Amino acid sequence: MMAFARLAFLPAIAAAFLVAPGAVTARAAEVDRVEARFEIYSFAGFHVLTNRTTVEETGDRYTIKTDLDTRGLASVFVDLTSRSKVDGALSGGTPRPRAYRSDVRRNGVDRQYRVDYHNDGTVADISPRPSFGLSLIAATERVRATVDQLTAYYLLKRQLSHGGSCALVVPVFDGSGLYNLRFANVKKDTLLADSYQNFAGPSQLCEVVREDIVVNPDSNERTYRRGNIWYARLAGGGRMEPVRMEFDTAFGAVRGYLAEWRGRGVDLHLMAE
Repeated sequence: MMAFARLAFLPAIAAAFLVAPGAVTARAAEVDRVEARFEIYSFAGFHVLTNRTTVEETGDRYTIKTDLDTRGLASVFVDLTSRSKVDGALSGGTPRPRAYRSDVRRNGVDRQYRVDYHNDGTVADISPRPSFGLSLIAATERVRATVDQLTAYYLLKRQLSHGGSCALVVPVFDGSGLYNLRFANVKKDTLLADSYQNFAGPSQLCEVVREDIVVNPDSNERTYRRGNIWYARLAGGGRMEPVRMEFDTAFGAVRGYLAEWRGRGVDLHLMAE
């Protein structure tokens, strides 16, 4: 039960459950919207988190929203809610964030993070100032060429959905942590239905490794070091979606499952009855 004392790693893990992007050829007046729900379980099978994510593309713009809430036994040990959003541009088909916001409430304590970007993708403003032991100007320079964590996984899914591989390294600044997300191909895999999820079919297994550039001194911000994500093509244009996930954390293994997916007239329910 001590593993539930801190669940700060969950928002970072849940960012990986972003749904895949829509077609980049959508006309400016069209809104391509996809909604998904994911359920996350602890090493002992306890239901610890629900993640609801929405991705919208309108012409050359994108918006990603994700809401996280603790569930079941986990809520007895930590009351955690997180609301994150990023607005960005698809510059030449490549996502570039413009404004990232994250509001986290943990056991009655609120934290708000804000990162604004220039049109060229460099960081314009940060709040609060990162705990790098640097001035604001120096800290802003340190996070040059980074993206938020929502955009990082969005980049990976765009690459996979357009026939690419998992091989990708993305520098990330999420308002508190500065790190690289290093993605790599593992293998083609065939998923079988299990007691959590009724999905079965071919998938691409990707590994993700988090490499800290600046170690966050706050132990409450500890998160995963390594994980595996299974992507598969679902209905709605043959998009690559994250359908299952496993992460090793300081508190044990965590598993996540795609439960619902809605978009383009398709309504999928994937959790086992």
